[in-house]
Amino acid sequence: MRLVGTFKGSLVVAVLGVLFTLLAPQVLAFFTIFTLTQVIGLAILALSLALVWGYGGILCFGQAAFFGIGAYAYAVAAQNFGGSTGAILVAVVAAAAFAAILGYFIFYGRVSDVYLGVITLTVTLILFSLIRRTSGPEYKIGTALLGGFNGTSAAPINVPGDPSALLSPVSVFYVAMAALILCYLLSAWVVGTHFGRVCSAIRENEVRAELLGYDARLYKLGIFTLGAGIAGLAGVFFAVGISRVTPDVFSLSQSALTIIWVIVGGRGTLIGPILAAFALYYLTASLGTQQVLNANLVLGALLIGFVLGVPRGVVPTVSGLLGGGAARRRAGRAGRRRRTRRAGA
Repeated sequence: MRLVGTFKGSLVVAVLGVLFTLLAPQVLAFFTIFTLTQVIGLAILALSLALVWGYGGILCFGQAAFFGIGAYAYAVAAQNFGGSTGAILVAVVAAAAFAAILGYFIFYGRVSDVYLGVITLTVTLILFSLIRRTSGPEYKIGTALLGGFNGTSAAPINVPGDPSALLSPVSVFYVAMAALILCYLLSAWVVGTHFGRVCSAIRENEVRAELLGYDARLYKLGIFTLGAGIAGLAGVFFAVGISRVTPDVFSLSQSALTIIWVIVGGRGTLIGPILAAFALYYLTASLGTQQVLNANLVLGALLIGFVLGVPRGVVPTVSGLLGGGAARRRAGRAGRRRRTRRAGA
């Protein structure tokens, strides 16, 4: 599969993201800006799977596990620390560390791709079941009650070092967008490094990469852990956006949605799943305001339609069409020049 885009192109996308960040509070309603924080968290989650699956070739059905661990780790740490200072870092490290331990046993145990998907999904559902059973007062970490099915509160983001200085919803939106843009640029940079190119080579042909002397297990573990850390950060902003964390972050529907975003947006691209997360979230929200169509049925139909009609995803397909059109125009101009030279001769 041809990977879409270069780091130079990613800088252009980042600039467009900065423009959107600056303009959105000026043209969008306050409630929309407030809602965008949790949507940005979902977009970062989509980015994490785009990196792991699209460039590492690891179809992780349980990316929501790291997303949920990040959300819960932030909520618990923020309650114990008395603010968000340090809690965000705890969330990222907790998700990445869990993925590193799980990934070590998966990759160094030579678990096949099919069983990897089953294991990660199973771990997510186990976490979902366990967290739902923590409703008693004895289930707490430090001073933070886990709350069982009702979940636990997630503290808003404050100015670093000053828990009493809470950021406004607009400021939180700025922070969330900055995190999304930085994660996007980090992922694009990683893809272009030697590490990223080796991961892509392993995705294409793992045996050939190992015959060239690369330890496929180590590279897979590295990109798997990096993707989990990004997913943990996604959990932070999702938790902040809804001010609470519930076991639903580990649900099967959340795992399925993450995969749908990547399929619709397109593997082999980082921006596609991000755009798909935004678009499908607002499509689902719009469907929730009416009683005629079931949102899950519509999402299922969309998934089937894209798999059958646009298997590469929206962004790679559009890029291919634009690139093919440009190539045809160049070929046409070259043909006309040749004909002109022959006529002149």
